[in-house]
Amino acid sequence: MPAHLRCGDKALSFARKHVMGVLNVTPDSFSDGGRFRDLDNAIGHAGQMISEGASLIDIGGESTRPGAAPVSVQEELDRVCPVVERLVSEFDALVSVDTSTPEVMREAIRLGCSLVNDVRAFSRPGAIDAVRDANVALCVMHMQGEPDSMQQAPRYDAVVDDLKAFFAERIDVLSTSGVCTDRLILDPGFGFGKTLEHNLLLLRNLRDFQAFGLPVLVGMSRKSMIGAILGNEVDQRLFGSLSAAVIAAMQGAWIIRAHDVLATVEAIRIVDAVISEPASGE
Repeated sequence: MPAHLRCGDKALSFARKHVMGVLNVTPDSFSDGGRFRDLDNAIGHAGQMISEGASLIDIGGESTRPGAAPVSVQEELDRVCPVVERLVSEFDALVSVDTSTPEVMREAIRLGCSLVNDVRAFSRPGAIDAVRDANVALCVMHMQGEPDSMQQAPRYDAVVDDLKAFFAERIDVLSTSGVCTDRLILDPGFGFGKTLEHNLLLLRNLRDFQAFGLPVLVGMSRKSMIGAILGNEVDQRLFGSLSAAVIAAMQGAWIIRAHDVLATVEAIRIVDAVISEPASGE
């Protein structure tokens, strides 16, 4: 596990765990679609999350919720780029762009983003070329299928082993293509082409992904796996999301992607205190 993550001209230290605040600038995201389409609202919400302790802000201009339809390249650019430009100029937090679109990657990097978070693991034509020489961090996520159909009938031979094989293949492709592995983050993609059973197996065995020696990011905030366990709606999933975040952090995740930043930051500070302090009597 590296001491820090290369993020363009910045670095993210792993002396502690970090929370990534979610900023959806879409009309149809599953939790907060439409709330932050206005530029000033988006910047205001980002500023609030930073003041609450978010180390990174993850901007998404295309919903990847189950059943989501794709958007045009120009629409995604129009949604994402003004927000990136403002955040980079006004705040010190690391700016991440949640995109699979090479054109959006290139423009966001030009505007100063520090991380590209790709749910398709840089598999689209041109994606690796867009990020190869930029020196920004790259989050490689696993998704089975595409958002519009991924939850219809997800199947695995053995979900943990299948994901480990997937990550090994993507790391090899990126490395062979000239991407230094010290720029990489791994995300098992909770809820992306996985049943509740698959998600729970991944969470239970999250430490297995430490075998790659790379930081692990998880995103379970407000997702349907929480609702399936608790039987509640998306706006009632804070406590379940915090429980999942704490389990993931105890299981070795270093970055927790969350909508409710302050609550998650405080929960993860407890985890940091527990795992960094020696037990009484040592």
